[in-house]
Amino acid sequence: MHKKNFIIKTGIALIVAATVLLQPVTAQAKSDGEYGYTYNYDWWGDVQESPDLYTVCKVFTSSELGLDLKLKNPQGLFVYGTSIYVCDSGNNRIIELDRKSPEKLEVKRIIDSFSGGTGTNTLNNPTDVAVSEKGNIFIADQGNARVLKLDKDLNYIMEFTKPDDSTLDPALVFQPNKLAIDTAERVYCIAIGINKGLVKYENDGTFSGFVGATKVTFKFADYIWKKLASQEQRAKMESFVPTEYENIYMDYEGFIYATAAIRTNEDNKVDGDAVRKLNLLGSDILVRNGDWKIIGDLYFGSGGGYEGPSIFTDVTCMDNDIYVCLDRNRGRLFGYDDQGRMVFAFGGNGNMDGYFRRPSAIEHYGHELYVLDSLDCSITAFVPTEFGNTVYNAIEDFDKGNYEKSGEEWQKVMDQNGNYDLAYIGLGRALLRQERYKEAMNYFELKYDAENYSKAYKQYRKQWVEEHIGWIVLVVVLLFLIPLGRGRIKSIKHEIDTADIFITGKDR
Repeated sequence: MHKKNFIIKTGIALIVAATVLLQPVTAQAKSDGEYGYTYNYDWWGDVQESPDLYTVCKVFTSSELGLDLKLKNPQGLFVYGTSIYVCDSGNNRIIELDRKSPEKLEVKRIIDSFSGGTGTNTLNNPTDVAVSEKGNIFIADQGNARVLKLDKDLNYIMEFTKPDDSTLDPALVFQPNKLAIDTAERVYCIAIGINKGLVKYENDGTFSGFVGATKVTFKFADYIWKKLASQEQRAKMESFVPTEYENIYMDYEGFIYATAAIRTNEDNKVDGDAVRKLNLLGSDILVRNGDWKIIGDLYFGSGGGYEGPSIFTDVTCMDNDIYVCLDRNRGRLFGYDDQGRMVFAFGGNGNMDGYFRRPSAIEHYGHELYVLDSLDCSITAFVPTEFGNTVYNAIEDFDKGNYEKSGEEWQKVMDQNGNYDLAYIGLGRALLRQERYKEAMNYFELKYDAENYSKAYKQYRKQWVEEHIGWIVLVVVLLFLIPLGRGRIKSIKHEIDTADIFITGKDR
């Protein structure tokens, strides 16, 4: 009996020991392995795990940056050259950091005041900053109800104040929140309480109107009911007015990416566009050729401290036209290509590296991504992994016209992740440009890309006809001549049979 108990206890001890010993190995395998917390959506809308395209390089806190006064409710980020500007809104200042490497950011200077001007020369709750090509600094000085324009030496140049527009409530306090500057130093501004679109100023400070107001969506029945309802009932109903933008970013071509909070209808489906790409006329020219809407997570509900759809609080666009949207609701980053197809999604709410508590801004330096957390008061630096660099190489080679090289890079991506739809479509597009239409069709068919399949099929059909035109003409000629010849032979035979010369006396 004792021997039996000893054997049982020994077996249990061995199992426990094996479990304890294997735990670190398993954790290490997950940490260093192929897959992490990155995912994507396939054609069916199913979540597909993916190798990480980005990895956390470093998290910069106030102590990491060597700040005597800790960051407080930071709100804005901007990259200019090797400088990264951080709006330390709670401390009424802007911190200019010098990026030495993704692992090293050094404080270059603190901007909390300036020289010149007729009013106060200090900042009050700056919420965003931008630098023009000339090096002039524009600051959304929200607490002072103005957008400041300073030179690189922090000398006052001018300021932009509340728009002189009769449609605005005279009692409305001008609160500039986010801004973007074009090459001519025109200012595009998002102001709290103004839902007519972006406030646009010319470079001389003249207000020139509103740009890119979001579309209003409503049901006709609701409109009729609102007309018939009492004043008290109307007050409780939603107003049919455009939605305010959350944030804006001007890309290298001068187009403005703008994000807006989206709503859900009665069927719990998303209404409106979460991100738009505006041209100079304010028209939305964003390409949406993907299988799914550009809204972040496709599935949402309540739980984990959040509910509802993704809320894109900021956006940045790289030179390869990959734009990355920051979801403040779930703390995630969503990357899309120039066709509107999702490239990656990763992140989440939490205290670990690569997760966020209240993300407020995102910027890029090359392919590196920097995310500002206003609650954690930190900046997280992300750098591409080998897999991420391969994806970017494939996209950039295609844009440069190196279609064969692009196809090779997409093949490497496919070898690492056979469920990555973008690799099949990318390889198909590369083959399409190489005039290898039949092969391209196969890849498009695998991922149900009907549009590109039709393009490849059209070209393949044309190519096939050109290659077989001789046989086609021969077949057509034969199809025409054979019946004609048969009819002619029958006619000749009939003439022979009825000719007098061939009729014998017996037949007469």
